[in-house]
Amino acid sequence: MPLCAGFAEADITPPLGTHKIGWLIDIIGDQVADPLFARAAVFANGSQTIVFVQLDTLSVRWTQVNDIRRRVEQQFGIPGAGIMVSATHSHAGPAVANLGRVTRDEGYIETLTCKCVEMVGKAFATRRPVEWGFGHTFNFLVAHNRRVVMRDGSARTHGNFGDPEALYPEGPIDPELAVLAARDLDGNLLGCLVNYSCHPTHHGGDTVFSAGYPGVLAREMRAAGCPCTLYLNGAAGNLHTGDPIIMRDMGMEDAGTVLAADVQRVLAEMSFNREATLDARASTIQLPYRKVTKDEVGGYVRAAQRFVDPQSYIDGMPALLARIEQRGTQPVEAQVLTIDNYAFAGIPAEYFVEHGLRIKTESYPRHALIVAQANGMIGYLPTRAAHTRSGYETTFAGSSRMAPEAGDLLADAAIAVIKQTTMATP
Repeated sequence: MPLCAGFAEADITPPLGTHKIGWLIDIIGDQVADPLFARAAVFANGSQTIVFVQLDTLSVRWTQVNDIRRRVEQQFGIPGAGIMVSATHSHAGPAVANLGRVTRDEGYIETLTCKCVEMVGKAFATRRPVEWGFGHTFNFLVAHNRRVVMRDGSARTHGNFGDPEALYPEGPIDPELAVLAARDLDGNLLGCLVNYSCHPTHHGGDTVFSAGYPGVLAREMRAAGCPCTLYLNGAAGNLHTGDPIIMRDMGMEDAGTVLAADVQRVLAEMSFNREATLDARASTIQLPYRKVTKDEVGGYVRAAQRFVDPQSYIDGMPALLARIEQRGTQPVEAQVLTIDNYAFAGIPAEYFVEHGLRIKTESYPRHALIVAQANGMIGYLPTRAAHTRSGYETTFAGSSRMAPEAGDLLADAAIAVIKQTTMATP
């Protein structure tokens, strides 16, 4: 069917004095390095409408996603089941959730929700017939696996090869940089979705608000003629801009500029068409929590890493253990939005790259892409092997509370949903 699309964005930069999130400790933002945005892309073909919402925040809560879906459906008639809300995972954003010593800012969250709903309505109202295209390339410069296996078999997050005990990088990266773009029938670019996997942690520990390298990417794309660029971060739970081999971190300006140049090259070679099959499906499953030992609760297991403020882990244990005891399991949604044979799988976690790569390979012949920090946040989902080596991402805490098999169970669910989706007719 002929495809229509609309794009919109809203400035969500918090006021100075707002509490930050992303470093476990309570930091108050008193500077803005660059603005934070919410962005929306609406695709409709007459029978189906799907919506991508991207936030320059660390995460988005499941309750907030449901609130956005409900309000959008009530005000604009767009089915909430077709809306995916994801965060870029910038560590230099406002307090949108409770984390460590940080308490979420309910006033900011309500303002953000209202802006998101209004923005989606604007994108929907301005939708028009478009040509759309998809292309991808590979970038090995920006992302690096941040976990280093040591000679004793343990893993060190943010380890490096200046350490005489370092042995090898624990895992791979996902170098795919995918671009889905839409232009009007006069050839004017309206916007694009960019999917790549890497942690954006710049300005996390200081008092500066920033969108990180995803913000630089959007800025550079605007300068190049793309008015709205949504950055959909992939399975980057163990990926980072810091290279443990040469022991150097790529700054946010360089990372965003490099990725923007890649996107522009993909766009230059992209072919476009006017019709598309759209689909939106989801499955909600129950994931098990970790069964922990006293040593895990105390942080005494081999190679445990409690970054920034170790005492905050200890202080948070009673509430965390009570939550696990009361709830038993954690509900999560595996949502998939498809455009022809391109399947965007929403994952509500800091997902290890190995899980994302498995979804991609086992979903073939569909072209699967991972959108992490989407439709909620349950923390890190490392691999089973990573759990045996410890390191920061597996150290028991509010940010790492799920069972070792949870990542595989969620991958199984996502793959099953992808295989149910409607494929385009050749």
